[in-house]
Amino acid sequence: PPPLSPDMSASPPSSSSAPSQFKVKSVSPFTAELEVPGDKSISHRAVMFAGLSNGTCEIDGFLPSEDCWCTVEAMRALGVQIDVLEEGEHGPSKLRVKGNSGRFEAPTEPVYCGNSGTTMRLLSGILAAQPFETELHGDASLTRRPMDRIAKPLRQMGAEIEGRGDRCTAPLKIRGTAEIQPIHYESPVASAQVKSAILLAGMFANGKTSVTEPYLSRDHTERMLHYLLVKTVREGNTVSIWGGQTPESRDLRVPGDISSAAFWIVAAAARPKSRLRVRNVGLNPTRSGILHALIRMGARLNECIDEENGEPVGSVEVNGGSLRGIEIGGDEIPKLIDEIPIIAVAGALAEGKTVIRDAHELRVKESDRISAVAENLRRMGVEVQEFADGMEITGGAKLQGATVDSLGDHRIAMAFAIAGLYAEGETIVRDVECVNTSYPGFEAELKQLIG
Repeated sequence: PPPLSPDMSASPPSSSSAPSQFKVKSVSPFTAELEVPGDKSISHRAVMFAGLSNGTCEIDGFLPSEDCWCTVEAMRALGVQIDVLEEGEHGPSKLRVKGNSGRFEAPTEPVYCGNSGTTMRLLSGILAAQPFETELHGDASLTRRPMDRIAKPLRQMGAEIEGRGDRCTAPLKIRGTAEIQPIHYESPVASAQVKSAILLAGMFANGKTSVTEPYLSRDHTERMLHYLLVKTVREGNTVSIWGGQTPESRDLRVPGDISSAAFWIVAAAARPKSRLRVRNVGLNPTRSGILHALIRMGARLNECIDEENGEPVGSVEVNGGSLRGIEIGGDEIPKLIDEIPIIAVAGALAEGKTVIRDAHELRVKESDRISAVAENLRRMGVEVQEFADGMEITGGAKLQGATVDSLGDHRIAMAFAIAGLYAEGETIVRDVECVNTSYPGFEAELKQLIG
């Protein structure tokens, strides 16, 4: 399709109609078929990797969220030309990116990353290998999140990175170098953002750069690099990349986000006689831990992969029933880390106890998600014991409508909107503008379900 008029090419996602709160009531069994917006993690990477490529790439299914738009504007600030080809209901959905083979321009002012840890951390990897200084900043939530986890390895590679305090929080000043050095880094956390930052810097190094994780984290970066003909090798929990490679320009299609689908999947799975089909959703095995956890809880669901073009894509069908509590921990956690708030809600709706362990990472997300989930579940009448690395939820009690806070965290807001569908009386979720960072359109789906 022809590009839109020039004044439309820079239009950000629309958030003018974002509500300040959700009002939710209990629903009867339902039947629904839907598609969720594009995958957030893949949308970020598609824009960055296309900007690194040796030519023009079109990205279809781009998620027009505030977080992903920060990545678009950040790449533009580095001199990458990005045009909007199509606008969807909630903002740009198809983009054309003209890659510059990894040679960027120094930005004229600090680069704003909004609420997006992915933007800040992955961009830091690219900037570590650029021969200029850049400052990255973000909103109040992002400036509290630890950046030492990417600053430490990138400093070992030769970049100079300054942040605030021991945790190196934003704003970050990054003085990159064209002489970036390859390293082998033993990461203390299983984090796709840390791994990706190191691999992106390693693309510019002279030699082999490797990252070893305690557990396998999501592999969108490796899959997209492979699709763009950049070689990486995985041996166990170690992934390696060789410098001197440039991504080949190829068109990219972003599948639906399994993390967004998870809210509706839980809503259907715990409601007997409900039926749901989610189409065109990403089914990457490093992201589908939510499905396997729910199956262990007794959920009746099936996944079907229809195609695989870099990422497996297909459908998920759910038939509602009763759930039972389970234990979740260990190497399972990185595969469902973003879904733990909604899994906790599923645990409250299940019979027995659900125990979540080894999820320290939740303490440093957009909010302290362990504390936020525990507090909101208690407000709804659920017995919760909080641990440093997780929680124990006693399920089976009838949820009570309550006023709960999102703390500006999109996944907390959406998880407790779903909890409200099962509660007696009205549930009010406050401060929900944050939902637009990942799922524009969530409110419309919620209203359709409530009726």
